[in-house]
Amino acid sequence: MSDAELVLRSTRVLTPGGTVAASVAVAGGTITAVLPHDAPVPDGARLEDLGDHVLLPGLVDTHVHVNDPGRTEWEGFWTATRAAAAGGITTLVDMPLNSLPPTTTVANLRTKQRVAADKAHIDVGFWGGALPGNLEDLRPLHEAGVFGFKAFLSPSGVEEFPHLDRASLARTMAEIAALDGLLIVHAEDPHLLASAPQRPGPRYADFLASRPRDAEDSAIAQLIREAKALDARVHVLHLSSGDALPMIAEARAEGVRITVETCPHYLTLTAEEVPDGASEFKCCPPIREAANQDLLWQALADGTIDCVVTDHSPSTADLKTGDFATAWGGISGLQLSLAAVWTEARRRGHGLEDVVRWMSARTAALVGLDDRKGAIAPGRDADFAVLAPDETFTVDPAALQHRNRVTAYAGKTLYGVVKSTWLRGRRIVADGEFTEPKGRLLTRTH
Repeated sequence: MSDAELVLRSTRVLTPGGTVAASVAVAGGTITAVLPHDAPVPDGARLEDLGDHVLLPGLVDTHVHVNDPGRTEWEGFWTATRAAAAGGITTLVDMPLNSLPPTTTVANLRTKQRVAADKAHIDVGFWGGALPGNLEDLRPLHEAGVFGFKAFLSPSGVEEFPHLDRASLARTMAEIAALDGLLIVHAEDPHLLASAPQRPGPRYADFLASRPRDAEDSAIAQLIREAKALDARVHVLHLSSGDALPMIAEARAEGVRITVETCPHYLTLTAEEVPDGASEFKCCPPIREAANQDLLWQALADGTIDCVVTDHSPSTADLKTGDFATAWGGISGLQLSLAAVWTEARRRGHGLEDVVRWMSARTAALVGLDDRKGAIAPGRDADFAVLAPDETFTVDPAALQHRNRVTAYAGKTLYGVVKSTWLRGRRIVADGEFTEPKGRLLTRTH
C-alpha cells in the first residue's frame, strides 16, 4: 500500500469474498490492495473513514436509453449520468435507439460518442443496433467497440428502429455469431401481440391484457431455437414473464449460451397496485401480477435470471397520457434502482451481496468489463458507492436528477441512501453535490 494516494476505510466493505472490515487502497484510479481495517495509512495518502457505511463496488447498468442526441428533451447524457451517479451507478451502457440517429452505423456511433464525451459524469459504453437493413454494418460496429447488438422481435415504438422478422433474425444472429458477438433481444412475438385484445383507455388491466405473457414466451422460444442451431450468444432483455423461466433453465442446461436480465420495476411493483390512468407505470413488457413477481425473485435466487438493470426509458411528461394504449412506454429508474431493489431484496431475505452480484458483478461480466468493473478487488477501477443501507427516504420526484421527473416510485419509502459515489478514486457526488463530468467513453476490448 506504500504507493497509495487514497485509502477508503469502512467496517463493511463488500468484496468478492464477502463483507469485511477493510481499508481499500487506491492509486492512479485503480484499487491496489484490500487490507485489514486497521492497516496503517502510508505517508501522503488521504484517508476517507466511512465508519459503518457500506462500501460497494459501483453499479454497472447495461440497459439505459439516454436518447441523446435527437431526443435530448427526453433525457441526455448530462442528466442521465448525474441521475446514475446519484444512485450509485458508475458505468452505463447506452441503448442504440430513441436517439437520432440510432447507433446502427459507425458514423452514428461516432456522433453519439462526440455528444457524450464532455457530458458524462460516469463511464459510458454503447450498444449497436441490429435492423433488417444493416447486416453489413454489424462487423464495422463490432470492430469499433460496441458491446453487442440490440434487436427487437416486435415493433420498437420508434419508426427509425424496425424489428427483425424470423428470417432477418436468423441472418443477423448468424452474422453476430461469426464475430462471437452478443445479440441482446427485446423478445415479444408480434403476431401474439397483434391478436391480443386491444382496448384503449385508462384501465391498466386492459393494457396488461394487450401484452400477454405468451408473447414473451413464444419469442424467447424462437430465440432459443436459433441460438442453439448457431451456437450464438444471446441475452434476453427485461424479462417480465415468469412462465418463460423453465425453458430458459432447460436451454442453459443443454448448453445454449443464453443470459437473462430483469428490471427493478418488475421486482418491486405489481399490476395489482397500478392505478388506472397512471401511465408512469407503463412499460413493455408490462409490470405483471404479484404471483409472477415471486417467480422472478425465485429465478434470481437460483441463477436462472443473471442480472438486474433499469431499462431506464424516459420521455417528456406530456407523452405519459392517461390512455395506456397511446402513452409512451418506459420507466425512469436510474437514480432509484439500487434503493428499490435493496428494499424488496431485504424484505425477501437477500443480502447486499446478492444485490451487488445482480447489479454490478454480473452486468460487468455480461459486457466483458469484469476485468475492470464490478468488484472491490486489486486491479479493478476504484469505482464505489457508499451506502447507508438501513436509512430510508421517501421518493420525491423533485429531488430526481432525470430531465423529466416522472417516476412510478413517487411517494414510496425506500431503504438505502447513497451517501457518495466515486469514479476511479474521485468522489463525483456527495450529499447531492456533483463535480464536473469525469466519465470516460468505454469500448469493448475482448
